[in-house]
Amino acid sequence: MELGALLGTWINSNPDTNSIAKLEATDENGKLELRVSAVGPDGFVDWGVAEAQVFAANTEANVGAGFTCCYDFGFAETRLQGMIMKGLLVLAQFHLFKDDSKRASYFLREYYASTHERFLQS
Repeated sequence: MELGALLGTWINSNPDTNSIAKLEATDENGKLELRVSAVGPDGFVDWGVAEAQVFAANTEANVGAGFTCCYDFGFAETRLQGMIMKGLLVLAQFHLFKDDSKRASYFLREYYASTHERFLQS
């Protein structure tokens, strides 16, 4: 599957986000790998690398149009679904708490561009 449209550094278009600030998508031997940097109380929190499953726009295509991946933190799990739309990465986030904190699981959708002054330095 051609990964080109998905690759690169994607910066959250919302400078006031308290969620994922930056996503780096790379081609590792034909597989899409993601590195997420989220906003934390003392700066960015590196979630590490996760392998993503890539999807084409239809059964005839060989070009990656979207992806899914999962980060498991033990106490919580975050599932990501992304797609390219009009030059932006649309990232849906599904946050599921697995501990006994009684926090509600939640959904968030944000938009990412290939440039944004606030987060490019990190």
